[in-house]
Amino acid sequence: MCSCASEPVKAPIGDRTQRPVRHPDSHRVRQGDTLYSISFLYGISVDELVAWNRLHKPYTIFKGQKLRLSPPPVSRKKTVPAPARPSPHASKPKIYHPPAPAKRKPPNPGRSRAEPVVRTHALPATGSKVIWSWPVKGVLLSKYSAKSVGKKGIDIAGKTGDPVRAAAAGKVVYSGSGLGGYGRLIIVKHNKDFLSAYAHNRTLIAREGQWVGKGEIIARMGRSGTDRTQLHFEIRKRGRPVDPLHYLPAR
Repeated sequence: MCSCASEPVKAPIGDRTQRPVRHPDSHRVRQGDTLYSISFLYGISVDELVAWNRLHKPYTIFKGQKLRLSPPPVSRKKTVPAPARPSPHASKPKIYHPPAPAKRKPPNPGRSRAEPVVRTHALPATGSKVIWSWPVKGVLLSKYSAKSVGKKGIDIAGKTGDPVRAAAAGKVVYSGSGLGGYGRLIIVKHNKDFLSAYAHNRTLIAREGQWVGKGEIIARMGRSGTDRTQLHFEIRKRGRPVDPLHYLPAR
């Protein structure tokens, strides 16, 4: 979430033009930033971003707000002197006995109150297994490299307009074009540990906040943010990029 002035406003599209060359100490929130886009940009988890900045639900951030990108320094606790011992001649404190709770009348069986129905879409717990599938069927163009800045995932060839499918079931947590170098991007959260990202699309179909099933079409292939039609696909574990080929089935 982001805001202009002082009111929180949902704005998934920003104006970022460059990816950071180094990992700075802080980030100044811009129009279109969300916690997921910021954490994705710097390779940290949303949980870390929330904890380091002591954010509270509903985790609203504001334009111009400065967010830490590393843990705050550990403060040294001051030594607190031990309380003085009471005098042996002091009178004993009186013990307070709370009154017994009043008895409640039994409910009238002739009247019933309907319980509210709450529907939730809880993500699987941490450590639950994600069953992965390939997002597109094209030829593999380039592989993951932990040492290269631009190779935090894999690139897959295809034709403009080809369907891009969710590699696993989850919730769309970002759908926009606010991260420079990724073009039109979709990020899906699968559980407490894993995210997947789909970049350079021509058209974004899945909306932010939407729940998608494995294999569901979420975008159409394109060349936004790059010089040829391709899908850049990443898997993030606890915010850090990992090699997608270690998770995708062999083909």
